[in-house]
Amino acid sequence: MPTTLLAFLGACTLVAASPGPSTVLIIKQSLHSRRSGFLTVLGNETGVFIWGVVAAFGLTALLTASEIAYDVMRIVGAVVLVGFGIQALRQARRAKGTPEEDSEDAWAGTQKSGWASYRGGLLLNLANPKAAVFAMSFLPQFVPEGAPHLPAMVGLAALWAVYEVGYYGLYVWFVGRMKSVLSRAGVRRRLEQVSGGVLLLLGVRMALDG
Repeated sequence: MPTTLLAFLGACTLVAASPGPSTVLIIKQSLHSRRSGFLTVLGNETGVFIWGVVAAFGLTALLTASEIAYDVMRIVGAVVLVGFGIQALRQARRAKGTPEEDSEDAWAGTQKSGWASYRGGLLLNLANPKAAVFAMSFLPQFVPEGAPHLPAMVGLAALWAVYEVGYYGLYVWFVGRMKSVLSRAGVRRRLEQVSGGVLLLLGVRMALDG
């Protein structure tokens, strides 16, 4: 059991370390405030747990069995990604102007409410069909032999989500530690542009990835 747990946590680390839309969004939101970044993390991990529970009940198989359902989710996910990308680029553009507009107060005006940050992380995760399929293939590998399948899967899903809260929390903390550099409006604007461009490209890639 301890060996299985260590292997599971190691695999969770590799999964979290792989760059993806959630990582980009978390870093982007952390540029505004630690609160926004952390609430985005909580939203994303709520989605991770939900997909884990769905996989535990075997419902994810319905998604993989229906090409139409998968394609609908894929297009919705692409639209969500493109929407976040456009939003980031618009924020960067609004912040470009007079010195007063480039001030910390101007950037503070672009900060999302706590609910919006949480909702953004949750929506991005739930709109990704690959996250659902991955949960279905990932979690069963670590169910101990002889253990009740449903409780074990739900427990692993909860552990996965909690572990990633800690992992991505380090990203939020690191961005906060770099606040003296990142608080410069020019730097933030450039990072918003980069994150917006990446999210746009990921959205287009998801739309084209049949």
